[in-house]
Amino acid sequence: MDTSTVVTRLRAAGCVFAEDEADLLVAAATTPAELDALVERRVAGLPLEHLLGWAEFHGLRVTVRPGVFVPRHRTAFLVDVAVSLAPPDPVVVDLCCGSGALGAAFAAALPPRELHAADVEPAAVECARLNLPDAHVHRGDLYDALPASLRGRVDVLLANVPYVPSDAVATMPPEARLHEPLVALDGGADGLDLARRVAAGAPGWLAPGGTLLIESSERQAPVLAEILATAGLSARVHSCDDLGATVVSGTAKT
Repeated sequence: MDTSTVVTRLRAAGCVFAEDEADLLVAAATTPAELDALVERRVAGLPLEHLLGWAEFHGLRVTVRPGVFVPRHRTAFLVDVAVSLAPPDPVVVDLCCGSGALGAAFAAALPPRELHAADVEPAAVECARLNLPDAHVHRGDLYDALPASLRGRVDVLLANVPYVPSDAVATMPPEARLHEPLVALDGGADGLDLARRVAAGAPGWLAPGGTLLIESSERQAPVLAEILATAGLSARVHSCDDLGATVVSGTAKT
């Protein structure tokens, strides 16, 4: 099967970036049979990143395994904002880390003194350990996963929590809702259930002047800013039109 045939099959299946995907699948396959199998699985709706075994994120090639949340390109903005607000030599935590993409991208841009990552999903923890070989990767529910020695010491708290409202999950693309863990997508009735829990616990973990950063939709941002302010953090909304990204930061008092 040549590249043009792959493009035709992908385009017929509704793949928006059929040409780019075809190039990647052709490069990944070692035999015609393997290429045919990859294309067949992609046409069936499996995420491209799960088929390739990696996702491009913030200039890095991040390992992504089946059943693990695929990092979105727009989330690179969260990393950029975090780096811009971070002190030198920071202690960093990537909470709800999934593949560990945010922690890896932050570390590549600004090497931390200490990097921790945590997720409740076993598959995500295993994947994050591959992407963060020099970090401390923990399994558990939010702050329960972190060592107590981090309390009051975290300079940058990255929290890419799920923020899709429960009744909107069914409208997501099949490759996301059928092949990524629901716990990484469903944010509760208004999409902010996990964000509330993260915000409520953050003051006990942040260092003086430390910052929590959470991605949200543009519509949710004002409510999320109020949530962070109620938790005692100085809240600010950051937007990037190019990526269609919104991040809300909350900084602890010095």
